[in-house]
Order: sequence, then C-alpha cells, then structure tokens
Amino acid sequence: MRNPRILIAAGGTGGHVYPAIAIADALKSEHAETEIRFVGTKNHMEWQAVPKAGYDIENVWISGFHRRLTTKNLLFPIKLITALAQSFSILSRFKPDVVVSCGGYVAGPVGWVAGKRSIPVVIQEQNSFPGVTNRLLAKYATKIFTAFEEADRFLPASKTMITGNPTRSTLTQVDKKTGLNAFGFNDSHPVLLVMGGSGGAKSINEAILENLDELHHKAGLQIIWQCGSRYYDELTTKVDEASYPNLRLTAFIDSMPEAYAAADLVISRAGASSCSEFMMIGMPSVLIPSPNVAGDHQTQNAQAMADAGASVLVKDQEAKSAISELISKLINDQHRLKEMNKAALALAKPDAAKTIAQEILNLAKSRLN
Repeated sequence: MRNPRILIAAGGTGGHVYPAIAIADALKSEHAETEIRFVGTKNHMEWQAVPKAGYDIENVWISGFHRRLTTKNLLFPIKLITALAQSFSILSRFKPDVVVSCGGYVAGPVGWVAGKRSIPVVIQEQNSFPGVTNRLLAKYATKIFTAFEEADRFLPASKTMITGNPTRSTLTQVDKKTGLNAFGFNDSHPVLLVMGGSGGAKSINEAILENLDELHHKAGLQIIWQCGSRYYDELTTKVDEASYPNLRLTAFIDSMPEAYAAADLVISRAGASSCSEFMMIGMPSVLIPSPNVAGDHQTQNAQAMADAGASVLVKDQEAKSAISELISKLINDQHRLKEMNKAALALAKPDAAKTIAQEILNLAKSRLN
C-alpha cells in the first residue's frame, strides 16, 4: 500500500497558513512517510513560510472579489478560470487522498475541483465566524474541524468536530535566555512584544508610535515591534532607532519561538490563530480586536479570553489613550502576569493538530484500503 497523499490549501495570512503548517507537521509526526503538498499564491506569505517549514508548494493564481466597484474586479473571471484549471492540473498530478482547506481564497478553487472529483475535502476553520471560502466549501466537506462551538451556526453541524486550533509545537521549544539573546536583550527589563499580524495593524502601530517614549524611556521596556511590511518603510522614517536602543522594529518576525520566549506580555489583534498560540504558551496578552472583520469575530475571541482572565481587552478606538498606563502597570505586576499565564494555559487545546492529523490519516487510509 502506498503512502497517504495530503494536499493542503491555505493562503493570504498567518491565520490560515500557520495552522496549515501545524497540521502538516502533525501528519508527519503521526506517519512520517505521508506525502504532503501545499497550494498557495506567489504574492502572499505562504510562498516563503511553507518552504521554510520544509514543504513543497504550488501556485494558483487567484484573489478575492472586491465588494466595491474597482477595475481589479475585471480580472477576477480570468483569474478564477485560470485557478480552476491550475487546481485541476495539481490534483491530477499529485492525486491526493484528502484535500485540506485551511481558508484563504486559494482554497476555494482547489476545494471545489476536489469536491467535484469526489476527492474527500476536510476543512479547518479557525474562527467563530467562518471565512467565506470555508462556508462555500462546507457542502463538499467530509469533516469540518472547528475551534469554536459558535461556528456550528454557519456550517453543517453534522460534519463539525470541535478540536481547537492547531498550533506549532516549536513555539514552546525555546527558553527565556535564548529568546532574549536572539534580540540582543537581557533580563534586567521586561520585554513587550507588539504584533500586528502578518499584514500589520495600522491602529496598533499608531498607538505604539504615540506612546513609544513612555513605554521605552519612562517604563524602561525592551520592545519587539512587528509592524507589517506595508507600514515598515513609513515607520522607519518616523522612528529614529538610534534613540531607542531597546527597540527592535521589524516588518515580520521570522523567529516567533524566540520572540514568545523573550516576551513578558504581548499586544496583539485577536485573530483565532494568535489567540490559540497565546493559550498554548501561556502568554499574557492585551488584545485589540480588529473592527474590520466579518461577524466581529475578533471581539468574540478577545472577550472569551478576557472573561477567563488570560487577557485584557482594549477597544481599537481606545488603544492610543489606554495602552501606555495599562502596559506600564501590567507588565510589572508579576502576580497578575502569573495568573494570566495560568488562565491562558487552562484554555489551551495542545492536541488539536494531532487530533486533526489522525482524522485526516484515517480518512486517507480508508481510501487506500
């Protein structure tokens, strides 16, 4: 009997790509000879992140359809036809036993072609309000793995299985000293990690810029600031890094295990994957939900963590005025940070990737027998 072949479609943001990589790692851990291939797009982060994780990736040319009138929509029909043809070609050549959709536009044509060809499709949905691609693919799915019970309202409940979000096991494999050394820091001052997601977050960047003197000079914090590639060039003209020796401004963080290990507290959006990582590593967090997401799911994510005592929720419009005093007080309250750490760990589902991988392999093997 040949080895299982799994095709994983995920793209656009870290919220789709990193859970997909975590599933791939778990598949290899469960069955080392599993053949895995990713599908993504060349102009998004998966094109670098997936090969760096050790997996092959193929390109499908697709993007979203803009709701407002724009000339970009004129290309959409051509992109869609091309993407369907490319998906058909990839499926014909690789011959997967299961296709996994972790969301993003690229998963749409791949999952649709797989469903039409009677190849089992499984979905991993990260959020309480499912993305449009996964909602459209749900009717073709054999199984749907979710992190929130609320997602059942938008997906066929008979197919869903609540597993939690898969997270990368490597995130817990770096100690504090190694993390500090990676950024040229020491243990004499607390470390604040600022994350805007793979694309950056404008309001978080503006809030940090507004309060940088207070946080760096007055509070004495060591700061890792991931601002996103679209904001990096502008911020480097506004921030004289020579004046902030304990600031590390970066467009993207390649060494997330080291960043998490170094940090005492994180400021972040409340995407489901980020929240799941904070739970897994027990990271105290200040969550600033994006107001520009479907179903306001980030606020729901953040509220659940705040209610459990793992996070503090700050509204997007209040970030500038609130974070300086809040961060300065919270990051020096060791008792509060320890309680938040315990609360986050209590919410974690560390076996999510393993559970999903086992279900995928069982489905693949049933086709091979």
